[in-house]
Amino acid sequence: MQRVTYSMSVSLDGFVQGPDGDFDWPGLSDAVFGIALDEIREVGVHLMGRHLYEAMLYWETVDESALAAPVQQWLEFWNALPKVVFSKTLSTVQGNARLATTGLADEIARLRSEPAPGNIAIGGATLAAQAATLGLIDEYHLRVYPVLVGGGLPFFARDERRVDLELLETRSFDSGVAYLRYAVRR
Repeated sequence: MQRVTYSMSVSLDGFVQGPDGDFDWPGLSDAVFGIALDEIREVGVHLMGRHLYEAMLYWETVDESALAAPVQQWLEFWNALPKVVFSKTLSTVQGNARLATTGLADEIARLRSEPAPGNIAIGGATLAAQAATLGLIDEYHLRVYPVLVGGGLPFFARDERRVDLELLETRSFDSGVAYLRYAVRR
């Protein structure tokens, strides 16, 4: 069965965006970017909400020749990756995306029942919070940046529910970024 993974960059105090919506934090290096490249290789489908979908549209038209080689490689995987967008306001999507026609739990159950390779990745803190509240996330992948932003959009759902985790992997980088991968204990 495919694992449902939630992976994002996060400040040390637990936010994926600061109070001003910013998420451009110090510490991104080719080595740190390599984590995103490693992760995307394991993804079979990516679920996202409207805000993340709209932010990621940038990659549909970016000038590839201006990108570093690792980013070009990531872009090839990203653009080929099937995406499912959860939105109450969008009527169409572009690229290799489709709008979800069912709720999150039903969509994940349907995807898990298909014999497709790769993990089911969830992007976006709001959609991931819904999945976490429903107990649907199997793994959390965090790229923790050495910055305290003091507030904003939290990485973890704030539903007052305890979830025990098992540490699967850690990596640290000269830039101060730490990568943490945890599995949910069932």
